[in-house]
Amino acid sequence: MTHHTPNPQIFGIRHHGPGSARSLRHALEQMQPDALLVEGPPDAADVLPLLTHADMQPPVALLVYVPDQPRHAVFYPFAVFSPEWQALHYGLTHGIPVRFMDLPQIHQLAGSDSAPKSGSDPLPEAAPEYPPDLINPRHDPLGALAQAAGYSDRERWWEHMVEQRQDSTDLFAAILEAMTALRAELPPADDALEEQREAYMRQAIRAALHEGFARIAVVCGAWHAPALATLPPAQQDTATLKGLPKTKTQATWVPWTYSRLSYTTGYGAGIESPGWYQHLWSHQEQVVIRWMTRVARLLREEGLDASSAHSIEAVRLAETLAALRGHPLPGLPELTEAIQTVFCFGSPLPLRLIHEQMIVGDIMGVVPSETPMVPLQRDLERQQKRLKLPMHTTYDAKKPLDLDLRKELDLERSHLLHRLDLLDIPWGKTERISRQVRGTFHELWRVEWQPEFAVRLIEAGIWGNTIYDAATACTRDAARNATDLPTLTHLINRVLLADLAESITYLMERLQSEAAVANDIAHIMEALPPLANVLRYGNVRKTDTSLVAHVVDGLVVRVCVNLPLACVSLNDDAAETLVQQIGGFQSALAFLPDPAHQAAWQSTLWHISAMPNVHGLVVGLCCRFLLDANAMPAEEAARRMGLALSPANDPPHAAAWLAGFLRGSGELLIYDEVLFGVLDAWVQSLRSDTFTTLLPLLRRTFATFEPPVRRRLGEQVRRGLAAPAPTSKQPHAFDAERAARVLPLVEQLLGLTPEPQA
Repeated sequence: MTHHTPNPQIFGIRHHGPGSARSLRHALEQMQPDALLVEGPPDAADVLPLLTHADMQPPVALLVYVPDQPRHAVFYPFAVFSPEWQALHYGLTHGIPVRFMDLPQIHQLAGSDSAPKSGSDPLPEAAPEYPPDLINPRHDPLGALAQAAGYSDRERWWEHMVEQRQDSTDLFAAILEAMTALRAELPPADDALEEQREAYMRQAIRAALHEGFARIAVVCGAWHAPALATLPPAQQDTATLKGLPKTKTQATWVPWTYSRLSYTTGYGAGIESPGWYQHLWSHQEQVVIRWMTRVARLLREEGLDASSAHSIEAVRLAETLAALRGHPLPGLPELTEAIQTVFCFGSPLPLRLIHEQMIVGDIMGVVPSETPMVPLQRDLERQQKRLKLPMHTTYDAKKPLDLDLRKELDLERSHLLHRLDLLDIPWGKTERISRQVRGTFHELWRVEWQPEFAVRLIEAGIWGNTIYDAATACTRDAARNATDLPTLTHLINRVLLADLAESITYLMERLQSEAAVANDIAHIMEALPPLANVLRYGNVRKTDTSLVAHVVDGLVVRVCVNLPLACVSLNDDAAETLVQQIGGFQSALAFLPDPAHQAAWQSTLWHISAMPNVHGLVVGLCCRFLLDANAMPAEEAARRMGLALSPANDPPHAAAWLAGFLRGSGELLIYDEVLFGVLDAWVQSLRSDTFTTLLPLLRRTFATFEPPVRRRLGEQVRRGLAAPAPTSKQPHAFDAERAARVLPLVEQLLGLTPEPQA
């Protein structure tokens, strides 16, 4: 016959502890309560029944937020091994009344800051007068108990006292006794929030007793257990809760990740190894053997040696270490040491992989479709299903999402990811295209959903009820508030990538208005590269770029007219900045096939290179660009180099000219015979004394090249492979007949025609 205690039974637990969760579940089954009170937000009462839904897969979190200010929010994360999760699941599946009893967030979020918070135990920081070598029990009660027991690590103490405990009959009585003694030794807390929370919990217990429940189970953080074990006069708690501010809140469930269940996030108690705790919860027998088997499987998947013999030896070593240290079973420290010794041969590098994939884990939870969502969330969910991009999918970090923009499905995926990025929800981040991936139609993404994106989605709901409408409204507002050309052109590039047709017209009007009155040459030059990128990729994305081309024409003309005046009388810092802008402008023009643009730009470079009072860095770069474009004969480039590096010139000016001329051309000196020949011919023409004088300038310039480039240049000079004499580049005659012979093979290599059958 089950004994029914007339008073509430207090279960002090550690948040996210598998041993505590297993002991709590066993205790509830023995007690068979008729009411269950759990530390948590009463604001979430409406969504609490979803916890037992068949599609609910932890880790998940309760999200409570202020509808008008979604960034005023708090998360309550749960894992399957969280004691609160097990208590709630037990109560809901057994038809027991289940209630959250913590101070509602309608009070806690009233007047809070805008940063989303995690957890329900915002314990006060350590008092300044507390000894620095001791742990403040109010801030970390479990750490204080571990320290008192002679442990330097609270995780190891908890594992030895709870996780490896064979008999948990008196566990919660011991926790209550320990916390009572701990709190008795401390002075009264000067923390209004903690007093209000504990007062509300006691009021919730009184309400359950008043309703006639006889077997009430109270599940709370271990620190609060002594405050709930005895009930002071109700008037005292009523006075504490009187006059609290209020605000409106809403609650929902959101997916969570194990990487977020670290000791710095989640509940105040937190854990450092959620993946390991998941393993402890899932496997009560042969824990060590199963863990080593998983380690071996992971290492083999990564191409590392891990045999059955390794697993056997690692298990033996872990058990031996535990026996030497007087532990009944190996814990995570013993397992880690054994793994590093046997599997990793002492190297710590493979342990990083094991830590990320197993000790922490990369599991992400799933919430049911019935979960309350704002319209914007619903629209995103529909698009994710249609485009086969579920948020709970974790893509392999070594295999980013490769989108082929020629395919309709991949193109729509790209549009969605770019639209979310415009809404400040960077679900995906673009990666640089590798050399193995050819073609502008490829787009690589690193896709990883973060739990806090749920808050940003709710916040973005003010812009519209669909991702398309919200991104359109958001970009129009950003364009309206833009104050310079570069901001607008970067925004246009992002809008075109997101295929927001309704925003393009407005953005182009704003761009034309700003361009008409812009007088800052730096802003005008910085505005071109994004637009050139749009013209380069527009055809692949099937976007109309005619309006962009018209604006580009105007920007090129304005730069060519105003740049010479901006090059006069510059100091070193200003010259370096301008050279970077000229380089970016030159690279952007390379994507624009219009001959008129190239002719106007080369004319401007010729003009600047002949102007007096221009910094040598700028003049040298202009000559280099003209030489690269075959607009300046090699003989002329050699003559100008000789004049610039003449001993009659100021050495700093000569050094700047050479640095500008050779800027970024280390590799080019190896493969470009003309450029190498110009430099080599000039060096050979120098007298010995002149060469000695200019040697520091040359060393300064060549020191900017990579060591392999400098080594190859030295080898080329030593072998005497320099071009015999600089000559102008002459275009080779084009043989159309020979070119036509290779076209069929090129088409097969590019996949444009089917391969011939054998």
